[in-house]
Amino acid sequence: MTSGQEIRMWTPNTLVLCCAILVGGMVAVWRLFSGLGAVTNLNDFYPWGFWLGFDVLGGVAMAAGGFIIAAAIYLFNWKKYKPIGRPAILTAFLGYLMAVAALFLDIGHPFRLWHPSVMWQVHSIMWVVAIHVILYTTTLAIESSPMLLERFGKSKALAAVNKIMIGAVVFGVMLSTLHQSSLGAVFLIAPAKMSPLWFSWFLPYMFLISAIAMGLCMVSTEAMLSGRAFNHHVDIEIYRGLARGTMITLSIYLALKLVFLVWAGVGLAFDGSLEGNMYLLEILLGVVIPLGLLAQERFRREMRSIMAVNIMVIVGVLVNRLNVCLFSMQEYNSAQGTSYFPSFSEFLVTLGVVSLGVFLFKMAAKHLPLFAKAG
Repeated sequence: MTSGQEIRMWTPNTLVLCCAILVGGMVAVWRLFSGLGAVTNLNDFYPWGFWLGFDVLGGVAMAAGGFIIAAAIYLFNWKKYKPIGRPAILTAFLGYLMAVAALFLDIGHPFRLWHPSVMWQVHSIMWVVAIHVILYTTTLAIESSPMLLERFGKSKALAAVNKIMIGAVVFGVMLSTLHQSSLGAVFLIAPAKMSPLWFSWFLPYMFLISAIAMGLCMVSTEAMLSGRAFNHHVDIEIYRGLARGTMITLSIYLALKLVFLVWAGVGLAFDGSLEGNMYLLEILLGVVIPLGLLAQERFRREMRSIMAVNIMVIVGVLVNRLNVCLFSMQEYNSAQGTSYFPSFSEFLVTLGVVSLGVFLFKMAAKHLPLFAKAG
């Protein structure tokens, strides 16, 4: 395995990341001084746009791998997954930090982002989402802290953190389960606007199940990419175990999707409309094709096949989040004479946020014992 000292930080790829971070940061500063209207194409009918759909809803789903792997290691004592424990938890932590950054830029008054922590609105689903983000991000910081404490030789603090780690993981699993589902519950307030293809009372559970599938694929993909980049060997049985978990989760998800499709009307998915086409794209790319491949044992044996499935599931769930946030309301908003397409600046900010997450992960790989076995 490549040691931290052997990892080259300032490679051409890192410089590209830094350029993306710089450009995205400049647009973010512009947004803070000039407002949402100057940078985004949001309007009164589309107050939630690309940043919410991709960065927040998609980013939080990507981070689901953190609580899954933490539970596997600390609660179920599945020692096989210890080599990927720290990278998975760090990826989740960075994912939540990036989601918070996007949320900070997306709300009308960014510097009031801290208000939900002291101004409780217990009957508001938005407050529930906010408090879950605050608490789970804090929990992920605790779960990630052993790397930092080991790096600086804080043995007493490390021992104290290790004593509370099981409790922190249990708390984190509960929080993340509630948080992933509560993001879906947010959209239950808009039954008249959303297409029946996505709206149902079961939407919170659909968000949770799809997040689990995406989280497993994200952990697998991160392990493959970091293993290649930093010469960090991961046993192929770990990837196969994650693939089996993805197959089981996708099977449950597809069954529920078909039930609610029949309930909504199968014809809606095949009527040639934008909503119907986006629904088919989401299902085929993120569920049907990956599940068909995973059902064949030979596809679960090869790294390339697993990586291809991972990418399809990740993209499919991202499309799902964009569908729920944007395309599910396309017909209703079009009838009101309005439309939305992300501005170039919105894409630049998202690219900057993602690049920052990758850059911080590389920094951790170089300066922290990231690939040490989780204790």
